[in-house]
Amino acid sequence: MKHVKGYTCIVCGEQHVLPYNAFTCRRCGGNLQVSYDYALIRQGFGRKDLEQSRDYSMWRYTPLMPFSREPAKPPVHIGWTPLYRAGRLGKILGLRNLFIKDDGRNPSASTKDRASAVVIAKSLETEGSQIIACASTGNAASSLACLAAPMGIRAVIFVPETAPAAKVAQLLVFGASVIMVRGTYDDAFDLCLKASEEYGWYNRNTGYNPFTREGKKTLAYEVCEQNGWQCPDWVFVPVGDGNIISGVWKGFMDLREMGFIDCLPRIAACQAEGSDAVTRAIDSDGVISPVEGRTIADSIAVSMPRDGEAAVKALINAKGRAFRVSDDDILAAIPTMARETGVFAEPASAVSLAALRGALHDGIIAEEET
Repeated sequence: MKHVKGYTCIVCGEQHVLPYNAFTCRRCGGNLQVSYDYALIRQGFGRKDLEQSRDYSMWRYTPLMPFSREPAKPPVHIGWTPLYRAGRLGKILGLRNLFIKDDGRNPSASTKDRASAVVIAKSLETEGSQIIACASTGNAASSLACLAAPMGIRAVIFVPETAPAAKVAQLLVFGASVIMVRGTYDDAFDLCLKASEEYGWYNRNTGYNPFTREGKKTLAYEVCEQNGWQCPDWVFVPVGDGNIISGVWKGFMDLREMGFIDCLPRIAACQAEGSDAVTRAIDSDGVISPVEGRTIADSIAVSMPRDGEAAVKALINAKGRAFRVSDDDILAAIPTMARETGVFAEPASAVSLAALRGALHDGIIAEEET
């Protein structure tokens, strides 16, 4: 992996050169982020290569991923999901240039497929792992189960006992081993870590495995490429653990370092009132503290965000904002999005529209901004 420099600690900034086989910082235990040699990547990969590529999936960006050889790919299509111009919804809101990135088109109907695909490929490259574990309130679990099954990999899933029955059923259909934990998502997360260490399983956990961010960053690549390499002014992102928003920001940073874009967007963190640890940190001293973690938007119901520090730093660097909205506002956003755009969103995704409405009400977004 000559194009990979190593890993940088999100918390203390410690640099870890290759080979380094741990998922957390040796100095402080913080989460890590993959660091790249962009000058080397630019020598063999540019926008012209993408113009000639006929691989319309997330794998068209493989040179910007942490692989030493061609990755093992699940046999289903991931990424290059539609970017819709939401004209009717934009008119209602008073916005000229509103777009929706519909990642519900992925195999398990979730953006988490981007992360799971990279994690599975990385686990096979480095360890040849045949058992991968994760903790989830539903979507990451469904994603791992969906993508691991056709590759002959066993998925062991830890979910809180409050996880929606439909999502648990999806795990079982894909053949995953499901462990219902008496407690919260945070309890499931901790138990998953302990079990993985005890039994030698490869751990996919968001906010622990740095390669999840490497999959989710491809969202930013697609948004810019599908929009003619025009960078949006704002991107509204649902936030639970903080891994998606930090990944999206990393994607835009990658594109600027590669010379694909010459500006960066502002990022908005969208959270439910009962699960707003990142918003509270942004509104105060920047330190993540646990919250109740209760909301109807189960996919972002988190007490202690496991990638919270990365989310806060992304928001600060992006000159972004954080918004909290009520469960009532989230539920109201679902039919609005469906009826005006044709896109069905679960509560954790509809939180973005609810937060956008709040930003417009507060005069933070201008009519002409994208």
